[in-house]
This record gives sequence, structure tokens and C-alpha cells, in this order.
Amino acid sequence: MKNVTATTLRQMKGIGEKIACLTAYDASFAALLEGAGTEVLLVGDSLGMVLQGEPSTLSVTMDAMVYHTTCVARGTNRALLVADLPFLSYTNPDRALDNAGRLMAAGAKMVKLEGGSAPVLDTVYRLVQWGIPVCAHVGLQPQSVHKLGGYRVQGGEPDRASVILEEAQALEEAGAELLVLECVPVTLAQRITAALQIPVIGIGAGIYCDGQVLVLYDALGIVIGKRPRFSRDFMQGNSSIHEAITAFVREVKLGTFPGPDHSYGG
Repeated sequence: MKNVTATTLRQMKGIGEKIACLTAYDASFAALLEGAGTEVLLVGDSLGMVLQGEPSTLSVTMDAMVYHTTCVARGTNRALLVADLPFLSYTNPDRALDNAGRLMAAGAKMVKLEGGSAPVLDTVYRLVQWGIPVCAHVGLQPQSVHKLGGYRVQGGEPDRASVILEEAQALEEAGAELLVLECVPVTLAQRITAALQIPVIGIGAGIYCDGQVLVLYDALGIVIGKRPRFSRDFMQGNSSIHEAITAFVREVKLGTFPGPDHSYGG
């Protein structure tokens, strides 16, 4: 695998090659995931839930994100390393620029933020102007879980679907080079993926996205409580973690994951 960049991902979208993405939180897993062919490693603020045992991502700090980004960077050679800006770390463009700079200095090649409101668009534009690649995130936004009333599918109503599509297009126009689309109906994800020039990475968004991402722990069957519908335990039928991750990458590439059981209709 050659060094993966935003340009690489756009080229993959252009030829219809699916993109495999998993979360990573340390050097050892970063090296394993990259070795199995994963193109994008996401240092997600999901670490608050799967590593720290918190009920949501809201308590994750910038210091924690910088620490884990540094760890993952040490195990990464070729994959594109994307790091989350945590809750309230990008409340204005200046604050976002400072915090994004910390993640880039720690080894990130792109930063991710949630939402498509006017302030977020201003922030994306500012980051891009300073040479910081941005991954946007719309649909279900975990940092807005209390506002949304829980972890629920978004975009099921026509007016809300139109808003999500408009947000995605506005984020691309502001300069975002990648989009994560979470927990939306398959038909909406298909519309958004076709409407954008930038790659769309789905999680609970169906098969028509340009790529797929899962939380690593979900993909390895390490789930406390109810398993998210969109996830799958790839350890089943495989004898090692490497085999499980290889199976995830293979099924994403072949288009056999996610299936209908891991997607939402409408």
C-alpha cells in the first residue's frame, strides 16, 4: 500500500474502489490495521466509551486526543491518520485552529469535526486556508447526542433528509476533503454519495457509500451492552485479530459489508 492521502481517496472514489476505515487508539493496533490493508485510521473520540468506559464521547479531552494520536502515529507508516476534534474544542475558528494544530503536530494528517451549521462551515474554511485537511461528519453526531435525544437514525423525514444533504454539500464547498455519514437511511446515503465529489465514508449508512468505518472494538466483538445494528463481529469465523480485520477489509472492498441487516431503510 502506497502512502494514502486525500487525493488517493478521491481517486479511489473515481474508479469505484471502496475505502476501508477503522478506529485506532494505539501503535500496536495501528500497525496491525495498516498491515491488513486498512486505508484510513481514525483516532476517534469513541475512545471515551470503548477505552475509558464513559457513557458518551463528551468527556474526552484534547490532551487525551493528542496522546492517542501520538500513539497511533508511531504505528502508522502509510495509512491516512485522521483524528477527531473532541466536544467543544472547535467552538470558534481560532480555537479550532489551535487544537487542530496540536493534532497535526501529534501526527494526524487530517482532523474530523461534527456538524454542518454556519459556524462549523466557517471553521472548516479557516482550517483549510491554513493547510489543515478536514473530514466532516453529518447524520448522527455523537457529540450532539443529548440534543438529538439519543443515538437515533437521522434523515428519515424528507425535510431532515434535505437538510443533511445540504449540509454535506456546504461542507464540501467549504473545503472538506472527506465526509463521514452516520446512521442515515440507505437511500439518503446514496443521494449524498452521488452528489459529492469528495469520498463519503459510511457507518450505518448502507452499501452505496464510497467506504465504510467501524469502531475497532465493535468489529472485534468487544461490545458491552447492546451491539449497534450497523456493526458486525468479524472475529466470528476467524481465528485471529489479523484474519478478522482482513475479512473486514475484504468485505468492504467486495461490497458485501454492510448488508441489509446492518443498514436502515427509507
